[in-house]
Amino acid sequence: MEFIDIQPIKVARIIDEQRALLCLKSTITPSEYCQSIKEIRQNAKQQYFEQDPFVAAWNLNVDVNMLTISARILPSPEIIYTNEFHVNLDQNQSQGVSTNTKIPFYNLTKFPSTWALINLSSSLNEELCRRFYNELSFVASERSIKCSPPVIYEEYKVQPNSMSQMIATRKEVMKHNTDSIPPNHPDLATSYNNIGGVYNNMGEYSKALSSYERSLEIRKIALPPNHPSLATSYNNIGGVYNNMGEYSKALSSYERSLEIFKIAIPPNHPSLATSYNNIAMVYDNMGEYSRALSSYERSLEIRKIALPPNHPDFAQSYNNIAMVYDNMGEYSKALSSYERSLEIRKIALPPNHPDFAQSYNNIGGVYDNMGEYSKSLSSYERSLEIDKIALPPNHPDLATSYNNIGMVYSHMSEYSKALSSYERSLAIRKIALPPNHPDFAQSYNNIAMVYDNMGEYSKSLSSYERSLEILKIALPPNHPDLATSYNNIGGVYDNMGEYSKALSSYERSLEIFKIALPPNHPFLATSYNNFGMVYDKMGEYSKALLSYERSLEIMRKSVPSTHPQLLLVKRNIENLENRF
Repeated sequence: MEFIDIQPIKVARIIDEQRALLCLKSTITPSEYCQSIKEIRQNAKQQYFEQDPFVAAWNLNVDVNMLTISARILPSPEIIYTNEFHVNLDQNQSQGVSTNTKIPFYNLTKFPSTWALINLSSSLNEELCRRFYNELSFVASERSIKCSPPVIYEEYKVQPNSMSQMIATRKEVMKHNTDSIPPNHPDLATSYNNIGGVYNNMGEYSKALSSYERSLEIRKIALPPNHPSLATSYNNIGGVYNNMGEYSKALSSYERSLEIFKIAIPPNHPSLATSYNNIAMVYDNMGEYSRALSSYERSLEIRKIALPPNHPDFAQSYNNIAMVYDNMGEYSKALSSYERSLEIRKIALPPNHPDFAQSYNNIGGVYDNMGEYSKSLSSYERSLEIDKIALPPNHPDLATSYNNIGMVYSHMSEYSKALSSYERSLAIRKIALPPNHPDFAQSYNNIAMVYDNMGEYSKSLSSYERSLEILKIALPPNHPDLATSYNNIGGVYDNMGEYSKALSSYERSLEIFKIALPPNHPFLATSYNNFGMVYDKMGEYSKALLSYERSLEIMRKSVPSTHPQLLLVKRNIENLENRF
């Protein structure tokens, strides 16, 4: 039986939560459990016992008097069972599970003790365990089942030396058990799925994709055509494509997952909210912000029906909606949604949970866009502090934190500090990401910007062009980031006095921005201001004035009156008018 496939419930923040049950303990009564099973079996869309996520998670037996389920593994076990839990018949035995009280689950298979290393010990992070406990408690509460508080078992310290050891051990176990498991058995699909998850966490996306696709092949043979596990497979494949920056393939996989979930589960099930969230995430990455916003809002609607009011998923919904508003240049709406997300997280999560880093990072980004650099730097540094505690030293989110701190220093004209932060970010990304990931384009772009500000134009142009090469591979042809690249290349040509090349690059940038962004987005204002500066230097003053005035018109609609870019455009107009 499959342990559980947890759907990605947040953007870029899933860390082995499906294995956190190692550190949990819970008790329910037989009557509560039997009522739960009855409800499941009466549901026409849930014809398979293992299909229900609550049942799959707890993996219970129906006909016992009292069930005490513990994920604790006894010291140095010789045998670990595929059900991953030991069941204690004596409700008074609260400390562990004796070997003579294990209840055999159907399809029971014996494995060596290394199975525990694979299935149960990849997360010993107490915060993650409590988070996952909360997730399952909410599911249980929907059936009026009370879960006792989690118990953290400190004595269990087995941990793999590396992710590669975990994969090697899992493959060895699979090899020794192929004789007892048919070639298209669902358990093999689960194993391939889990191997894919490990590769995905390691950033080895091609290997992850291969494992996920093998899992899907088996599930297509072994399961009914609209089984939820098929939806999970498509969802996981979509997640890998999204991580690889192949957004059209990611979207196709996520939409296939959603189609199956619509058939297999109730209309307001949390997994549907997750599907809409993931589809929205891809649209956001593709720069299709109106579609992204629509999908994120649909996800939020479902969560409002399905979940308690301060569930952590609400925080992620508000965070994601805020990101779209931020990308659309609606900064006040973005800040409001980010702060709502942070409020929920303060209620729902421990103080140094990685999601706090995300909140502070995103709030810092809005302040940066609004020109409030001291507030921005403070938020980014708070985010980095939490990430250093919560994440491995070369995690991509650390690269994001260093990148964003560098961006604020650059805006504050502290270029040496900016360059140092950007290079630290790039070094982490070279370890953590595939070679043409869009984040590399961001790193090269930002390093180029610092060189440009320092007057080292040849270095700047080289880095900008490297950034553009990556973006052309990774993104759709009218993505806003391509426009930004052309704009920045135009800026270097402008500084080098090659005005015709500058105008050509600025025009290509503006064409894309007009397609990709709302008509009053600040980036359009920046484009017109850049045209004005080139025309001004070329002595075409009437064209320069028209461009400056168009820029100012947009700025007044999109940013505060004290924003540095708005003040810059005003100065450009004043300087031009004073020369006549």
